Amino acid sequence: MVLADTQMTPDDVLRIFHGDELFLFLGAAFTTVGLLCAGFSLLRRRFDAMLLWLAAFAFLYGQRLWLDTGLLGLMLAGRELFANIRWVTNFLVPVPAFLFFEAAGLLPRRGKLYTGILVSIFLGLAAATLIVGRQPILHTINNVVVIAALPFILVRTYLQGGVNRDFVVMRRGLLCFVVLALWDNTMGERWLHRVFEPYGFAVFLACLGYVAARRTLQRDEDLNEIQLELELARRIQISLLPASFPESAAFKVAARYVPMSSVAGDLYEFLVADGVRAGLLIADVSGHGVPAALIASMVKMAAISQREQAAHPGLVLTGMNRALFGNTQGQYVTAAYAHLDAERGELRYAAAGHPAMLLMRDGEVSDVAENGLLLAAAGDIEYSERTVAIEPGDRVVLYTDGIVEARNAGGEMFGDGALMEAIRTGRSMAPDEAATEVIRRVQAWAPRQEDDLSILVCDYRG
Repeated sequence: MVLADTQMTPDDVLRIFHGDELFLFLGAAFTTVGLLCAGFSLLRRRFDAMLLWLAAFAFLYGQRLWLDTGLLGLMLAGRELFANIRWVTNFLVPVPAFLFFEAAGLLPRRGKLYTGILVSIFLGLAAATLIVGRQPILHTINNVVVIAALPFILVRTYLQGGVNRDFVVMRRGLLCFVVLALWDNTMGERWLHRVFEPYGFAVFLACLGYVAARRTLQRDEDLNEIQLELELARRIQISLLPASFPESAAFKVAARYVPMSSVAGDLYEFLVADGVRAGLLIADVSGHGVPAALIASMVKMAAISQREQAAHPGLVLTGMNRALFGNTQGQYVTAAYAHLDAERGELRYAAAGHPAMLLMRDGEVSDVAENGLLLAAAGDIEYSERTVAIEPGDRVVLYTDGIVEARNAGGEMFGDGALMEAIRTGRSMAPDEAATEVIRRVQAWAPRQEDDLSILVCDYRG
């Protein structure tokens, strides 16, 4: 059969197709790489100049390969728009290429100026093609700029010092691409009548893929090590928290501690725990994660050092503040300390920027406030304390602000009212059950935990 418009037989078309097979495959491969890079960049939801420019570079290069195939030229031969698109695409391919080289650090210190000049030239060539048509001088300018710029970039990469293994691999791939690109733009058509640049680009992409894969594996290994270290840190931090309050005829104490991450900035401590006294400390370090956990361990040591003053909450917080001031790297600590004495039938309480203590008596919940400045905010601070008479059946609750500040999907905080209601609802429960009920309500309220949750519940039996 003869094709009417081209006077070519099916065998001729098949021969052209076989001649284009490799470039059709490479064009599809490069286009796919570009789309994958772009998709990965979107999934990360973070601007990554190298990834985005590589995506555009690979995609446009793949499109250019398709446009240059004889098969597509046969199908669209004689169409002015197709010919213009081929030229414009040829001029646009270097734009993301040089932007990628600049983002990858392959250009000198004034790389942005250098890149801006080159990009302006290539965009100008593309615009000129659309305005005045395909002029040989435009193609000549493009070749001259490419021939001048690529060796400069290559030499620049070999003059850089302090390069790492990834840079060396990327440089070797760039060498292959640049050499073959220069060959095609200078002597390729006159000598071997074949195009070699796409093979160099394939090698360059393969080198970049190797670097990306190696970095991914290395990142996974680093993340695994970090996870192991965080798990160890979590176990150590949990071990620093006191064991259950000892059996006491006067007090029954329960604690619940739910960190937001592996390690947290919340802590609690029993400075006194005997048959007739209970010294309950709770604290919250600003921030989250490892920095807050490190400060929390310092807070624990500062609290333990004040055990001789355990019967006087104001003195305990004053001593802790002196020990912490200037040693917390700008992070602050809120704390509350309650000392209960069954022989005296009284509770002494002091706090440093912390949510007020709650006292439930006969089913009614009220707050007990005696607050001072945050710990570690200033050096010479004297904390005062408040004395409250306690009666058998009273329940004391200390907690961190992660409980009342937990937010639901609509942004509403759990709040003091909901906490008091939870305490009232659990008045017939044992302290451990009541503490668990509060945590359960907070977690049901907030779909995502955004802070550490800690609560101490103490019943005074008399």
